[in-house]
Amino acid sequence: MSDLDEYLELNRDRFEEDLCELLRIPSISTDGEYASEVRRAGEWMNDQFRDLGLESRIIDTDGHPIVYAESPPIEGAPTALVYGHYDVQPPDPLEEWNSPPFEPDRRDGNVYARGATDDKGQMLTHVKSVQAWMETEGKLPLQVKYVIEGEEECGSGGLLAFLENRESHELLAADAVVISDTSQFGPGQPAITYGLKGIAYYELHLTGPQQDLHSGSFGGAVANPANALGRMLAALVDEFGRIQVPGFYDDVVPLSDQERQQFAALPFSEEAFCEQIGVVALGGETGFSTLERRWARPTCDVNGIWGGYQGEGSKTVLPGRAGAKFSFRLVPDQDPQKVTQSLREMLESLCPPGIAMELRDMHGAPGVVVSLDSPYMSAAAKAIESGFGRSPVFIRQGGSIPIVTAFKEALGADPLLLGWGLDDDNTHSPNEKFCLSDYHRGIKASTYLWRELSRVESDE
Repeated sequence: MSDLDEYLELNRDRFEEDLCELLRIPSISTDGEYASEVRRAGEWMNDQFRDLGLESRIIDTDGHPIVYAESPPIEGAPTALVYGHYDVQPPDPLEEWNSPPFEPDRRDGNVYARGATDDKGQMLTHVKSVQAWMETEGKLPLQVKYVIEGEEECGSGGLLAFLENRESHELLAADAVVISDTSQFGPGQPAITYGLKGIAYYELHLTGPQQDLHSGSFGGAVANPANALGRMLAALVDEFGRIQVPGFYDDVVPLSDQERQQFAALPFSEEAFCEQIGVVALGGETGFSTLERRWARPTCDVNGIWGGYQGEGSKTVLPGRAGAKFSFRLVPDQDPQKVTQSLREMLESLCPPGIAMELRDMHGAPGVVVSLDSPYMSAAAKAIESGFGRSPVFIRQGGSIPIVTAFKEALGADPLLLGWGLDDDNTHSPNEKFCLSDYHRGIKASTYLWRELSRVESDE
């Protein structure tokens, strides 16, 4: 056993305690009431880096702060940039949690808490791996930089603005960007994600009468915003799962035969997938497999809806207002701004007289596909095999990490999307979890990643 391996084994409890300490901070970036807690999480990360002897500082933005840290450059070796986020989604609905969301509970081999897998646990693996190198070898075999933000769950506004500055490009310059905010293909089967979907997220607000009305006295004479909302949302997707926004598919690149064969060869069971998520049947765009729809076809989903009476029992009102949150997951080459323009025109044509419509463009980002023909990708595969004891498969995923495209455009470096999580980790849902064995395997894989990447000839 090497000194690094021995160190990782001896410090398992210590690493878990550090993770739990971070998970106790309710760093909910979307809720202004938690702004001080978001900052506290950023300061916690800053202290971690300084304790490792790295140069680290907090960079304030118009929103929540960015934490930047770096180790010394190593002549002749490449530079790796680690991206992650310390902010989390709101924990609602609280009554569905089996343990409090910000009181980490270790049970059944997992740690349960908001942020466990998205992204505090996964991100922290790349901090603890550097800790292993610094405390056993005294230095790293390459330069590692970190940019850890506090706004990923609300659009990454501060980091995107930071990336518009040329000086930031120089600060963050790297040969590869390491991101762990995705999932393995399945339990015991690690994966490298080479494609992510983009996103276009909206709120639709409809206003009719100045107040709720008696549905008996006014029904049939006044346009009902809730009825209109239902018709407008239903018009977005047809019975075959095809999105009806004009021009929506113009820029969709069809899946290649090779990719379809690659997806089909993966050990995926639709029956097990149904059982996992608690449904009796699957649905989606006709003509595509479940994996193809999840990973590589655009989708539309209503994320929230409101209007009228929501309390117990009946109340016969014609609501004055109704609204919904909905989003499209986009595939590479689709432009969120182009989608927004066409969507707005479509909804305006569907909105009935007597109803005022407001479409709010919340945020958007294009999708990304990374070339598999890269020495950094090969190095990552070797490191993952060392950490997990099994070679990774290469997959695409349906989630969106908007900053990935921004990094690729600003820095010219392809991301390494190395996911340690699992599909059933309840990301963004109650009872979010992270497998502790995968946490430690992720730390080990990251530890070997620095060695494997250091052996790749730098592009400089």
